[in-house]
Amino acid sequence: MKRIHKVAVLGAGTMGARIAAHFANAGVPSYLFDIVPPDADGPARNKIAGAGLDAARKSKPAAFFEPSLAKLITVGNFEDDLKKLADVDWIIEAVVENLDIKRSLLKKVDAVRKPGTIVTTNTSGLPVSKIAEGFADDFRRSWFGTHFFNPPRYMRLLELIPTPETDRNLLDAIAWFSDVRLGKGVVFAKDTPNFIGNRIGTFSVLNVMRLMQEMDLTIEDVDALTGTPVGWPKSATFRTIDLVGLDILGHVVSNMTANVHDERSELKLPDFYKQMLERKWLGDKTKGGFYKKSKGADGKEERLALDWRTLEYHPRHKPKLAALEMARNVEDTGARLRMLLGLEGSGPQKGDKAGAFLWAALSDLWTYSANRIPEISDTVVEVDRAMKLGFNWEMGPFELWDAAGVEATVARMKKDGKPVAANVEKLLASGKKTWYDENLATPSARSYFDLGTGHWPLVKVPEGVWSVTVAKKSNGVVKKNSGASLLDLGDGVGCIEFHSKMNSLGADIIQLITQTLKPGGPGDAFDAFVITNDAQNFSVGANLMLLLMAVQEEEWDDVDMVIRQFQGMTQAIKFSPKPVVVGAFGLTLGGGTEISLHAPARQPHAELYTGLVEVGVGLLPGGGGCKEMLVRALDSATSIRPDGRGESVKLLEAMKKAFETIAMAKVATSAHEARGLGFLSDSDSITMNRERVLSDAKARALALARSSYEAPVMRNDLPAPGENILATLKLGVYMMRQGDYISDHEVKIGNKVAEVLCGGNVTPGTPVSEQYILDLEREAFKSLCGEKKTQERIQYTLKTGKTLRN
Repeated sequence: MKRIHKVAVLGAGTMGARIAAHFANAGVPSYLFDIVPPDADGPARNKIAGAGLDAARKSKPAAFFEPSLAKLITVGNFEDDLKKLADVDWIIEAVVENLDIKRSLLKKVDAVRKPGTIVTTNTSGLPVSKIAEGFADDFRRSWFGTHFFNPPRYMRLLELIPTPETDRNLLDAIAWFSDVRLGKGVVFAKDTPNFIGNRIGTFSVLNVMRLMQEMDLTIEDVDALTGTPVGWPKSATFRTIDLVGLDILGHVVSNMTANVHDERSELKLPDFYKQMLERKWLGDKTKGGFYKKSKGADGKEERLALDWRTLEYHPRHKPKLAALEMARNVEDTGARLRMLLGLEGSGPQKGDKAGAFLWAALSDLWTYSANRIPEISDTVVEVDRAMKLGFNWEMGPFELWDAAGVEATVARMKKDGKPVAANVEKLLASGKKTWYDENLATPSARSYFDLGTGHWPLVKVPEGVWSVTVAKKSNGVVKKNSGASLLDLGDGVGCIEFHSKMNSLGADIIQLITQTLKPGGPGDAFDAFVITNDAQNFSVGANLMLLLMAVQEEEWDDVDMVIRQFQGMTQAIKFSPKPVVVGAFGLTLGGGTEISLHAPARQPHAELYTGLVEVGVGLLPGGGGCKEMLVRALDSATSIRPDGRGESVKLLEAMKKAFETIAMAKVATSAHEARGLGFLSDSDSITMNRERVLSDAKARALALARSSYEAPVMRNDLPAPGENILATLKLGVYMMRQGDYISDHEVKIGNKVAEVLCGGNVTPGTPVSEQYILDLEREAFKSLCGEKKTQERIQYTLKTGKTLRN
């Protein structure tokens, strides 16, 4: 398979520069070229490419995992530097969407590239085959489409669009590289306008706007209906358009209008949308679109919503849709959807605007999607994957149709006189009632109805792509309680999975981990363990509600016991005779970070948001987090003499860093940043593709088990930083208060953190044990629990999901 060691991106606009940035995230060096400005000389000839790179450096959300990765990008221009393309393995064209400009540039590229060098286009609208029409045979064999979604770091979808002449080996090489190295979910699309994701997504958005006008709904109504109730992102329809940019959607719609001629070609951008484009109301980038922020009469910031009828803003209101309120209590998306559509019970209710809107929108979406096969894809699988990966839908249109009930919805379409797709009639005529079938397949896979053959092949999954859900179907659950499960991953590796609400850590999770890892427990059957799960976030930390209830009841013995049990769990992870690998991802906060810190190895996803955030609720890390940060600080610094006269500057700097990380509740926004903050070690590997975390973590656990793993022994010889560094840290806290940067309550928190990290007010270098630091943590944690301000902070966080600054 062709290997990719270096790439070139041609075009340093928003997409091109951010594509180069994501290659840097993967550790792959790249060239970023663009045109030469008029009359430019010297370094100024690279000004446009340089400006693109600077924009990527400053972009929000961040394009780079960490700023230093930008050094992997070398800027240049089309006139002086194209000869450098002979050094690269993959060239990505990302210039303006103009056929003549693209072809002219690519002819120059073909003159300097090595034979066999892969060349792809990031076009979102032009026919891929037409761009390379008439080029040399080797070029056309090495040519296909690679449609990244913006922003490339965060949007997982990559559509690969081969032409009839594309070399399949080269296509497979990019598919593998994009999956494993770039973390992409790869979907193969046909060379049709807007490919898969934008074709289905654009239809859905235009149809939603049509229905909104016909049913006289508001912007807020539609966003309330087209978000989480149907398993779509919380940003729903119009908030998403604001984030993406009204002009971007406008461009995609223009391409679709000009090149697509299907049964719904009548759908157009509404007049109010065109007026917004004329007024440059483009969304967040212009500080206003369908929503905008404004300061109210009380000086507080509020979000205003647009009235599409008058194009005037008003305070955003909460929609009054009774059906929606009832559906909020239904957790399962399929059951919630059937309730909203009136497919259960007595059927649709008269005057139910929510149900009527969703029925019209989804039935149209299902029919349109079914009619696109085999036009844009040969299978329902690619359509579903494209919408889940590119638009963050929980389920693709065909999976959503299965959840609602194909037979029941088709019967209702016919009753309402709505068109029914021939493809769904074909499915039902086969005697089946769903697009996917779990029963025909092996326990770890699904079959799908192949409209071309009428057969039920397995959904193909790349080797190494795995999930806890699939593992459970294959090997079963060994032990389970309400918050966690122990399951068998095979090869002697067990997996501890969290499944509490938001994976908050309560007594059930603590109990299962502790029991599993102790000798004589259910974990005895395994040689190694992985702690991970399939949720959106690894863990948001400890269950604060249970803690607050005990504190308010002044059940201090219970509080003490809870902290001891939590510490017991983290120590069980650290000192387990069998290796434990934590596969963290997404939000990994507070106690979630403490679990990760105590494992002998970590295999996180690149998109890791981790930190010891307890200070935000008026507490400090009480599950061993302070202790582990102290151990890391001591290990990174030189030794000190017991008499205290030899404190090293290196130790002071290491302690300052550890203190600031905890006291400022710093959160890493990538696994790379997490390493810099001390949450990962140099030996920890990072997985780029979220769907590969479980496989990679299992492989790491097996490697440890097979290398004669020896568990660490609890240390009794930690040289306490002591009174001198404690005084320095407390002075810093004092100065922050004098500058009015922190409150009196935060002074108390900061001083407690300093006392724990320094081992108390002892002589520098005094040998202390890990247990001694844990005891300091526990006592400091309990004392802060008794503070009224801490209890107020916890209540505020439970109510809003945010932390409170006093």
